Amino acid sequence: MSLVLIPATDLHFAWMLDEPVIPPPLRLPRGGVDQPWVLRWLRRNLGDLQGTGSWLMVDGDEVVGLCSYKDPPGADGAVDIGYAVAPARRRRGYATAAVALLIEAARADPRLRRLTAETALDNLPSQRVLEANGFRRTGRSHDVDEGEMIVWGLSL
Repeated sequence: MSLVLIPATDLHFAWMLDEPVIPPPLRLPRGGVDQPWVLRWLRRNLGDLQGTGSWLMVDGDEVVGLCSYKDPPGADGAVDIGYAVAPARRRRGYATAAVALLIEAARADPRLRRLTAETALDNLPSQRVLEANGFRRTGRSHDVDEGEMIVWGLSL
């Protein structure tokens, strides 16, 4: 695995949504990276993030997943993160590697002092990703779609 994070652009999301654009020199796994509604949400979020905090997970020339800040950093220096690996590329260590790279990028950002994340109670793979990267459980929350969630935190 030679995973790198490439800053996501509007062109990348247009390409992943099958809009008529000149494709980047990348390919997608069979079945794509994520559902169209997720890609549209991340694309809309690009403007709020002002060009920092949304990445493609790329191995070789293939986009294997996405990771990002969910919102711009708050006044307290905290930002919530999210990540997803294409269904056809799961269980290969991509999420763990991508979160490690995201943490490196966050540590280089002077606006940030803390990362947070949430996982569903039954999402053990995602919990292992966060634990492997030094996140600690800090509490619980509730999501309308997912139900009770575990809240995680990592001081930078």
